[in-house]
Amino acid sequence: MLVIEDDHDLSRAVADLLTDDGFLVEQRYDGESGLARAREESFDVIVLDIMMPRRNGFNVCLDLRAAGVNTPLLMLTAKDGEMDEVEGLEVGADDFLRKPFERSILLARIHALLRRYERNRPQRLTVGPVSLDALRRKATSNGREVTLTPREFALLEFLMLNADNPLAKSEILSSVWGSDFDGDPNIVEVYIGYLRRKIDAKGQPSIIRTVRGVGYTVSAG
Repeated sequence: MLVIEDDHDLSRAVADLLTDDGFLVEQRYDGESGLARAREESFDVIVLDIMMPRRNGFNVCLDLRAAGVNTPLLMLTAKDGEMDEVEGLEVGADDFLRKPFERSILLARIHALLRRYERNRPQRLTVGPVSLDALRRKATSNGREVTLTPREFALLEFLMLNADNPLAKSEILSSVWGSDFDGDPNIVEVYIGYLRRKIDAKGQPSIIRTVRGVGYTVSAG
């Protein structure tokens, strides 16, 4: 989760609530730094205030959508913010919550956004001979079922969702292991090795390619 809110007390309260609910949360306190963070990293939901220094929430949302960032976005509006909701819809916000709000309502809105996003995610991903069934959490390669650990599945799913796009090790670590991971970053290479041994067919090139100086990508050809 990314919370972009210039009121430090409110931002901390929202972050604590989400953390208690099991989410990993990052906070930014102005529109410019929030926009930069949202563009450089993948989040499940963004909570975005409207009135902020350096760049308001409308401009942040508009720039994110223009950049192809489709992360579900909950916009925080003023108590009398009917026109805020109109403009928010026009720039691409997914939902709105008026201040002040109940903690239970905030959590309910966020979970609803996550469910909506999950329904719109591809249920089956295929790259070359490898397929993932996201709903049943199963993987097949060259027609045979492959047993993957939850972490291996999450890593392969992230790579396949971004097929043909080189991903830096830092992006992979943040998405699959969490932004607060402070272990050995070489764990990525270790798990890439695990995946290759499980999904690659003997004598055939791996769909997982090393991109020198960048990281990894998956590609059918």
